[in-house]
Amino acid sequence: MSEQKFDIIVVGAGIAGLTAALYTARQRLSTLVISADLGGQLLLTEEIQNFPGFVSIRGFDLIKRVEEQVRLYGAKIVFDEVTAVEEVEGGFKGATSTGAAYYCDALILAFGKSPKEMGGPGEKELKGRGVSYCVICDAPLYKGKRVALVGWGAHNYENAIRLRDYAAKVYWVFPGKKPLEDELLAEVVSKVNVELVPYSMPAEVKGSKRVEGLVVKNLKTGELRTLEVDGVFVEMGYVTRTEFLRGFVELNENGEIVVDKLCRTSRPGVFAAGDVAGMP
Repeated sequence: MSEQKFDIIVVGAGIAGLTAALYTARQRLSTLVISADLGGQLLLTEEIQNFPGFVSIRGFDLIKRVEEQVRLYGAKIVFDEVTAVEEVEGGFKGATSTGAAYYCDALILAFGKSPKEMGGPGEKELKGRGVSYCVICDAPLYKGKRVALVGWGAHNYENAIRLRDYAAKVYWVFPGKKPLEDELLAEVVSKVNVELVPYSMPAEVKGSKRVEGLVVKNLKTGELRTLEVDGVFVEMGYVTRTEFLRGFVELNENGEIVVDKLCRTSRPGVFAAGDVAGMP
């Protein structure tokens, strides 16, 4: 497998990671960006109106522009997942899920946060084949189809409205009596294609090549019900996946990497930026 040495390795290709790579590459430091995807949470944003220099721009368009700048100055981008990091003589080593190993003098951790998963059978197997974690991104693909929305809280108001206006049928699955305050909920269910599924949690995603249904469990009765849907939208918030860094750098109680005002972590030569970074 590949073993290469760089001045800087940036883990993560969201706006924080690519911005860091842009600056290091412009300083003529050999820079490698390693990320499972391009854009991170920026891709969840349909329209950005508060980024300097743009009255309005889509998240996807913005990240593509930054990617072009990063590549222009010579940074290399590898789509892979860093699963382990360690300090070695003369710097640091990052190992990935494909078995590759990369070495650097300094390390920048900027891989953000990941969507919370439901955790039941079928979810991982059908990711991208009917299981989605981005209503804004994928709702238009389900025009006239049947979908389930798994999530609750005020942030899901717009998700529910958007799905309601595209899909023929929306099942809204949540563990309590209601998913958000009455006034907002009344607007969501003002169209008859929305069905609330209260006191319920997902138990299994059904399907072979694509999603064919979602099995939900009633938390009061234990009864299982299969919702015949073409898509399952999981909008349960985000988590920081930093367990592989425990013992390498200091983490706070939320699992975020502790940094100072210069983005320095507890380990010299290792920095963190973006949503993965936090205060003590």
